[in-house]
Amino acid sequence: MAERRHKAALLLAAVLSTPAFAADVCKGTIYLTFDTGSQSQAELIADTLRRHHVKATFFLANEKTVRGDWSLDPAWSGYWKARVAEGHAFGTHTFDHVYFRADAGGGKIKVRPQFGQHAGKTQTWSAQQYCDELRRVDTRFVALTGHHIDPIFRTPGGHSSPNILAAAKSCGYQHVGWAKAGFSGDETNSDVYPNALLLKRALDNLKDGDIFMAHMGIWSRKDPWMPANLDPLITGLQQKGFCFATLREHPDVRP
Repeated sequence: MAERRHKAALLLAAVLSTPAFAADVCKGTIYLTFDTGSQSQAELIADTLRRHHVKATFFLANEKTVRGDWSLDPAWSGYWKARVAEGHAFGTHTFDHVYFRADAGGGKIKVRPQFGQHAGKTQTWSAQQYCDELRRVDTRFVALTGHHIDPIFRTPGGHSSPNILAAAKSCGYQHVGWAKAGFSGDETNSDVYPNALLLKRALDNLKDGDIFMAHMGIWSRKDPWMPANLDPLITGLQQKGFCFATLREHPDVRP
């Protein structure tokens, strides 16, 4: 009897893992993404994703954290190694969280880093300088984890331009933003956009293929989005029949 139950369990597991079964069960796929921030929600994100067996994509910049260090300091090596081991995907968010200001002639780009030695100063970069900034994250990630990031990036604020896209393409990076319904609203005023409203908006409007974006901690929002909303968002989407995947599986993202 025990042997028959064991064989039945193996057969069921094989069926559940087949693409055809997954297609029948999943009414669509949502791609959760997290940009680094204050890192106040880093452990909560890891715990929630692990508990729900959900894989996500992280876009990394070297940002100031609530611990008083930086998100790509050696002290964060264990955290990022654990996320690699869990099968999440990773992209660059520019090392110094560099904001786009304007395109300039000759393929150059006006930018303003938020952190680093040029923080708060508008500069004009060549395509090569922009590529170097994207690659700084990969270099640091390899030093921290022994693994490369994926060939994807997201600009701070999601603001891109023809010159940025051309520069990134020349060094093998593809820009990935988010869907209109995929804006978590975690940067908005919590009095005007309370968490319950943001959660309902996401659950009502997210559809198959949408990329969802939140931060790993926001300094400015009085009532943080993450503790109240991440777990019910995942649970609510699963109850609606959605599955989750990293951007490695997104049909519009190059392998």
